[in-house]
Amino acid sequence: MNSKKRDFLISVSVIFTFTTVIILYINYLLISLFGLNQDNFIYIIIPLLFLALIIFLSFTSSILKPLFTSDDNLQKNLKETIHELNIPVSTIKMNTQLLEKNISDEKSLKRLNRIKQASNNLIKLYEDMEYNIKKEIDKIEKQECYLDEIIANSIIKFDDIKKDTIITSSIPNIKLFTDINGLEKTIDNLILNAIKYNSKQKPVVDITFENNILSIFNKGEKIDTKNLLIIFDRYYQSDFSSEGFGLGLNIVKEFCDKNKIIIKIDTHENGNTFNLNIKNILI
Repeated sequence: MNSKKRDFLISVSVIFTFTTVIILYINYLLISLFGLNQDNFIYIIIPLLFLALIIFLSFTSSILKPLFTSDDNLQKNLKETIHELNIPVSTIKMNTQLLEKNISDEKSLKRLNRIKQASNNLIKLYEDMEYNIKKEIDKIEKQECYLDEIIANSIIKFDDIKKDTIITSSIPNIKLFTDINGLEKTIDNLILNAIKYNSKQKPVVDITFENNILSIFNKGEKIDTKNLLIIFDRYYQSDFSSEGFGLGLNIVKEFCDKNKIIIKIDTHENGNTFNLNIKNILI
């Protein structure tokens, strides 16, 4: 148990105990003065309940305020850090672009590309950190975006790891209103999963959209029926020899549940299709 959770539980317990003692004492005084019967029961108990609620909320707001303030400060500091990070990263990018114009050696150009990619990865790492903190304190801002752009950007990310996998996409220009970072993570994990468990011979990933359903098909071994019930469980992996921690599909399910997106899996003899009904985030 982390210190913040411990402090929260201790604070709430102390407030609850203090409130209970006060109300019991007042209840004792009232009963001593007026007695307790059917005629005055409501007039004694209901005011006491309201008084208990007022006391509890008053002390809670003052005592727990520092705990909630720390969340705001953490988010503020993280945003400032990310903003400051853009300065050195922009400097690196600018200088690598200048060097590219003067360098023709293939090995040197590859090294420059690696530096550029590392800079982009660094920015993405901090963006993910900010997103995860926002998600925990439920301050995710929804924005407008386009499905075809989200899919296209996600596909590009896997250029280096897809190897022989052919990824096809036929997505219309559809506007969405949702948590963009969460949707990007969901699409990324589904495509990565499709690549990871694809057929070894002529691997294919096909992404389509029809009747509000976003479908991601991967050629490969049919998912066992018994695994369909646990495939979204945290840390689940059908192949423990593969890389990863079994978190990808759990992240997908968490996002879908939170945004009222129904996700289903259709199994075929030649592969599997993950279907997302995204009608609740369509504009």
